[in-house]
Amino acid sequence: MFLSLRAEVEDALEGALAALDLPTDDLGIEEPPEDVPAVVASSVAFRLAGELGTAPPQAAAEVADEIDAASLEYVSAVETQGPYLNFLPSAAYYAETLARGVDPAYGHLPARGESVVVEHTSANPTGPVHVGRARNPIIGDAVANLLDAAGYDVSRHYYVNDAGRQMAVFTWAYETFAEDDLEGEPERDRAEYDLVRYYRKGNAYLENADPADVAEAEAEIEAIMRGLEERDEAAYERVSAVVDQVLGGMKECLARLPAEFDRFVKETQFMLDGATDDVVARLKELDGAVYEEEAWQLDLEDQGIDKNLVFLRADGTSLYPTRDLAHHEWKFDNYDRAVTVLGEDHKLQARQLNATLELLGNDTGQLRQVLYSYVNLPEGKMSTRRGTGVDLDDLLDEAIDRARAEVENRLDDRIRDDDLDEEDIERIAHQVGIGAVRYDIVSKQPTKAITFEWDRALDFEAQSAPYVQYVHARCCGILAEGGFDLDDSLEAQGVALEADAAERLETDAERELLETIARLPAVIDEAADDLEPHQVATYTREFAERFNAFYRECPVLADDVDEDVREARLALVASSRHTIANALSVLGVSPPRSM
Repeated sequence: MFLSLRAEVEDALEGALAALDLPTDDLGIEEPPEDVPAVVASSVAFRLAGELGTAPPQAAAEVADEIDAASLEYVSAVETQGPYLNFLPSAAYYAETLARGVDPAYGHLPARGESVVVEHTSANPTGPVHVGRARNPIIGDAVANLLDAAGYDVSRHYYVNDAGRQMAVFTWAYETFAEDDLEGEPERDRAEYDLVRYYRKGNAYLENADPADVAEAEAEIEAIMRGLEERDEAAYERVSAVVDQVLGGMKECLARLPAEFDRFVKETQFMLDGATDDVVARLKELDGAVYEEEAWQLDLEDQGIDKNLVFLRADGTSLYPTRDLAHHEWKFDNYDRAVTVLGEDHKLQARQLNATLELLGNDTGQLRQVLYSYVNLPEGKMSTRRGTGVDLDDLLDEAIDRARAEVENRLDDRIRDDDLDEEDIERIAHQVGIGAVRYDIVSKQPTKAITFEWDRALDFEAQSAPYVQYVHARCCGILAEGGFDLDDSLEAQGVALEADAAERLETDAERELLETIARLPAVIDEAADDLEPHQVATYTREFAERFNAFYRECPVLADDVDEDVREARLALVASSRHTIANALSVLGVSPPRSM
């Protein structure tokens, strides 16, 4: 409803300014202070004061006089406070918010008829997913969820690097060494933990073996890479035998978050279909193309980039950026928009990619990148090279263990017996533990570095995932106690919302909660435009505070509550449940029914 009210306010302001023969390009729409009973405000009077030759408060009054609030559906009055115009909500605003909020799909925007491909994670298939990179699938999945909620037709892609030297080394090592040659046992009974030992063995061999043996190995590695370039079917099959096994294990890890994909797009696709060769030929024709230092390069100095893009080696083999150019042109051909989630260390490559795509004649307005900083533990930045690496599986296991202990402790502290059994506790531990990891990571601006701390992430009392999740559980508890089936909508259960139900919600706590519910579609709309799911996380914390204030001040099922008020408050709780559940689902955080 907030979107409808804001549109109505914008139309009213434009009409008033036009009547005063004033420009309508900047309406000064903003959020009013907390102590002002308005939904939106306008600071347009600051801009108009000079043109009207009067002080801002007088300018605001003149604009307000031109607005007929009685003709507006969702605005009850327009009041001025100094230089500000404040737009107060009408009874229809509250009524329609409540009516829409009881829909389980509340918050989702209508279909836009526009397709978006979101590429994220895309970790090299050389071993287990490292926790330092966990921000990519968590942010990427949230961005995809956000765009889906905003009405876009979203396709989630994982771009598989199966064509570079790393995979050639991995393939050679897998074919060369036997199980007995490997060090240690796999850390987990899953393919990527088993096969990564071959990759490590191969790299150690290339660093330490006799030079003649290394030369022989390098010749085989080079043959694999050349076979891929020459579209040799046997070479593709050899590499795929390794890649597909490792990728299968990585999928299982990512599914725990969960982060699932519609398509795994392999680099080699763009070698097989000739797209990479086509890109190379076109790059060579560009003015900035030069052959130097035994490679074809593209000078991007005129584009403000002081590092050349190397796109073809002297031996005729392509590089990752070359194949990625073909990949992105394929995206442009198949989708209206493209979003890529990248680590901060890829900032230069992203600039080179955008500039080169433009030089090749593409409209890069279709493409946006979300850059993120890495996740640290309190001990310091994690890096497998320094021996302090932590796998994502380890982080998730510990999250579940810690959440389970916290849930059990809270049960022990309760005065009354609880009907949660071991299966319930395990479910809650998974929802809260993994939710805590996701929420703590996605709630921060992507470009800010994160130091993940357990005490903060799993604090049921602070503004963390459990704090917000508890609101959903509390809503479910109230509705279940009120006799509602949580698996069906109120409408499906034959519960008709009275036309005047919202009018019975008269307290400040009830009205403020309704106003917060009304904002969800607008929050999703703005966050999707900005590709910033952390805006939704901020909203969930604000919502939790508003709901908890309502819960403290407005009993729902108490015997002394009037029956009509009881029904209206139950509808408000149902709306609250759908609001927080759908906001959390954007973040990829499960909304528990009990905690």
